[in-house]
Amino acid sequence: MSALDVAGSLGYVVLPAAVAVESAGVPVPGEATLIAAAVLAAEGKMQISAVIALAAAGAIVGDNVGYLLGRRLGRHALIAHGPGCRVRRGTLDAGRALFARYGGAAIFVGRFVAVGRVAIAWLAGAEQLRWRRFAAWNAAGSVAWATAVGSIAFALGTAGTRWLAAGGLALTDAAFVRLWRDGRARRARR
Repeated sequence: MSALDVAGSLGYVVLPAAVAVESAGVPVPGEATLIAAAVLAAEGKMQISAVIALAAAGAIVGDNVGYLLGRRLGRHALIAHGPGCRVRRGTLDAGRALFARYGGAAIFVGRFVAVGRVAIAWLAGAEQLRWRRFAAWNAAGSVAWATAVGSIAFALGTAGTRWLAAGGLALTDAAFVRLWRDGRARRARR
């Protein structure tokens, strides 16, 4: 049994768990896990239909957990004093404006945005968006996201993964350089 066979077997458990945890509000690589599982499917180690279904199910479950947490804890808990208070307050204000303008469609589109996947369910709950409306848009967005990302990664296979990895590394490097420069500028202003 090869390492890819083991990864394929474990993928059926790891994939929905990673996507659910990311969707519930913890910044873990849920989408990267979906891409890896789809590439394993392209290599015959997993079934692409199961990969897509498990990713969609994980996203739906995780988003519902995030929604319930946001609804129970509310805005006050999410903007409690401490590090990042201004950023959280700004995010909640942006979420309020987003839902006022676009309603449930913001949930659908948020599924396709990296930060949106982590925050949109919490925002919807904190803003007291009706659960039925949230659930419908969330399910539609989760299925569309899992189908689109899974299908593209499956079609590109391992060659596409190399391009995605190179792009991801370039973006990560750019983000670290930006953070380093911002930190230097803050220290210089003190």
